[in-house]
Amino acid sequence: MAMPSAAIGSPIEQLEAQTRWRLAEVLFWLATLLPFVLTPDYLVLASQVAISALFALSLDLILGYAGIVSLGHAAFFGVGAYTAGLVSKWGWGEPITGLLMAGFVAGLMGFLMSFVIARFRHLALIMITLGFGLLLVELANSASWLTGGADGLQGVHMWPLLGVFTFDLYGYTAYTYALIVLFLFFLMSRRLINSPFGLALRGIRENALRMRAIGAESKPHIRKVYTIAGVMAGIAGAILTQTTETVSLEVLGFPRSADILVMLILGGTGRLYGGLIGATIYMVARDQFSGVNPQYWYFPIGILLIAVVLFLPNGILGGLAQLIDTARGRRWFGWLIAPLSSLWSGGRRT
Repeated sequence: MAMPSAAIGSPIEQLEAQTRWRLAEVLFWLATLLPFVLTPDYLVLASQVAISALFALSLDLILGYAGIVSLGHAAFFGVGAYTAGLVSKWGWGEPITGLLMAGFVAGLMGFLMSFVIARFRHLALIMITLGFGLLLVELANSASWLTGGADGLQGVHMWPLLGVFTFDLYGYTAYTYALIVLFLFFLMSRRLINSPFGLALRGIRENALRMRAIGAESKPHIRKVYTIAGVMAGIAGAILTQTTETVSLEVLGFPRSADILVMLILGGTGRLYGGLIGATIYMVARDQFSGVNPQYWYFPIGILLIAVVLFLPNGILGGLAQLIDTARGRRWFGWLIAPLSSLWSGGRRT
């Protein structure tokens, strides 16, 4: 028996309901402050987690919500990293300015690239993004007079943040800086996804031809979200440069694109918190496994990835959502799990 339309609510009302903050989301962001108290010796790692989470969030916008599979997303990350590094090398080490310039350059590149991306789907799209990323690596390597080539960019020196907070070896400023930027872009992404624009992206992901048939052109939406994702990835790369004062060809390479894709698969695509959870699990696991065996640390990561794909095909958050759906209606569900379910259902694939 179909439910009355009044009970279901209009799509706009449903989107507005999803924008309300839940208890689990508040607890999640409060938990991001715990490293300052519980693990102050690991704040450098925590800053790397926050940077990777922002990078994963940018990929989730195009992959999880628009269905654009990219194997060259590190191109925007690397362009942002090199932009921030070059601005500093040329005499202007103010972090916020470098961040904005990195976002602008990466976003401009994303906008220009989006005209090509919007024309293709599936295998052709994968090959185009992969080839674009590999091309940038070779260009950066050959332009050693500008990028430093295989030796990396030398002479990067950042000024104190806001003229007060120095990027030290302990990671206090780096983690605070990365966490604030991550939170701001998460707020923007959360609002973007829970809007008519986000609803259109999900429609494009499911069936772009049908969206066109009902009068919703997919290309303008793809161009917009791809540009936004480029800005976010570039800013993530800029933060890495500013907090480490180093830039190398690795920031542009395919391994970084693959790593961020693995993080997203672990956490779950099409869920705003999926990239954040996946980045945390991946970076912490990498740190621990590489400490045990620096040469073969990818092996346990591979086992973890296979296990997630086999048993949790929608990622860890997707698996938790399935558990919630199974448990829904049980007597203990209301007081035990329901308050926390919003974390993996708030930005879920619909």
